[in-house]
Amino acid sequence: MSKSIENPTPNVATTPSDPGHGEQPERMAKTLKPRWVFAIALGSAVGWGAFILPTDWLAMGGPLGTLLGFSIGAWLMLIIAVSYGFLVRTFPVSGGELAYALIGYGRVHAFFAGWFLTLGYVCIVALNASALALLFRKIMPSVIEQGYLYSVAGWDVYLPEILISVTALVVFAVLNIRGTALSGRIQFWACVLMIIAVVAIIISVIASPTTHFGNMSPALPDGVNPVAAIIAIVAIAPWAFIGFDNVPQAAEEFDFSPAKALRLIVLAIVTAAALYMAMLVSVSMAEPWQALANSGSAWGTADAVTGVIGGSGLFLLAIAITMGVSTGLNGFYVSASRVLMAMGRAQMIPPIFARLHPKYKTPHIGIIAVLIVCLISPWFGRAALTWVVDMSSIGVTIAYLYTCLCAFRIFRPTREAQDPEALPGMYSTTKKVLSGVGAVIAIIFMLLLLIPGSPGALGKESLIALAVWIVIGVVFFLSRIRHNRKLTDHQVDRLVLGDIRPAVTRFSERAEMRRDGTLTTENRGF
Repeated sequence: MSKSIENPTPNVATTPSDPGHGEQPERMAKTLKPRWVFAIALGSAVGWGAFILPTDWLAMGGPLGTLLGFSIGAWLMLIIAVSYGFLVRTFPVSGGELAYALIGYGRVHAFFAGWFLTLGYVCIVALNASALALLFRKIMPSVIEQGYLYSVAGWDVYLPEILISVTALVVFAVLNIRGTALSGRIQFWACVLMIIAVVAIIISVIASPTTHFGNMSPALPDGVNPVAAIIAIVAIAPWAFIGFDNVPQAAEEFDFSPAKALRLIVLAIVTAAALYMAMLVSVSMAEPWQALANSGSAWGTADAVTGVIGGSGLFLLAIAITMGVSTGLNGFYVSASRVLMAMGRAQMIPPIFARLHPKYKTPHIGIIAVLIVCLISPWFGRAALTWVVDMSSIGVTIAYLYTCLCAFRIFRPTREAQDPEALPGMYSTTKKVLSGVGAVIAIIFMLLLLIPGSPGALGKESLIALAVWIVIGVVFFLSRIRHNRKLTDHQVDRLVLGDIRPAVTRFSERAEMRRDGTLTTENRGF
């Protein structure tokens, strides 16, 4: 038995009596280069918010509170990333957190993790498509605000912005169907353009004779407790850094050692934090931040930057937002389709989702499903869409929790007796502690979203949308439960992981042997 699933077995024979008899799911080609994977993580983490919302964040935390909040948020994500790095290296298969929940806690938990992760990723695809339309609406309002259709929750819906969102969704669906290498290459160069635009903005603002650091005073909002100001920003960290968790979804397609995954994740988180803080510094230096935050401007970031460097500032912002939105669309198409593919492989949803395109070898059914669901969103307007998107953080936070809990179960104290089937790197007291801390962080983030009155609490509409998603998930689960009971745990392992999981991760079997007194040093690797 291999100590880690470095190369999932593409075909494992099964008997005709098995519900999943015949060929095992076809595995995806290894075409993703390290720089493309880094770009998938970074581009997914830094989207429209970095360029639209700085004035909102400054109003919440002030320059000091926002910078400290994003720094702390990045460190918290880095703690969670330790668990991701270990599990990606050990189990480099599509599905990521679904696979980790399966390994750590079984099939029911795996479905739960996969269902909520799908929610998070699909919502963000829809949000990015609407953000692109919003960009055009802000830059060319006279063109976009034509063909008025109706209003939803106070948001006027126009035909041109629907067409922009629909076009973006279709274009990126086609790109993803046509091959991971193509989408990875586009993702990388889009990230390069985004970084260049942000660097150009902050250099131009700092170098301008009309700006100075005095505009960043006072450091905190008037009448706001400093700790509360910082916590308010830290509370949005799961949303701000969503994207580094896209790395495990593509792990099956790495053309390099999965041991590099942790370095790529860390680099993506650090770079994302730097880009967020660069935009915050640029905006707060451009003019007195309190006046800007209280101006009621629809796009305070653009007002601040163009006030200093003119039309070129708007041009750079447009490039940065377009690239940020495009990389988010692309990255979350990749992730959402891989989660659906893994659920299809496990037969938690119809197995058709596990099929790969006959020519391009991509999970085209999952991509098309994401497209169809997201095509509905532009017709409801951005205000209504935010109700659904706001609770998408729940899905990703649940994924963080399962990843850290799975890693915590696998890690062993450094001085513990070595298991014959030990996985590389599993004996580390430090990493076990960090994975436990990561689980606590995920729980705190979840409570911040669910407890009324907390800085990140979901609104009534978002909670209703969350309840609807849970009900739909229960219906799907119950509709497949009779079929899934016919699959053994080993069959599900082969379907999702490509092989039977390592002995040290068969927790239920080992617990039963421990209760019976049959687990000994000699048979630990059974």
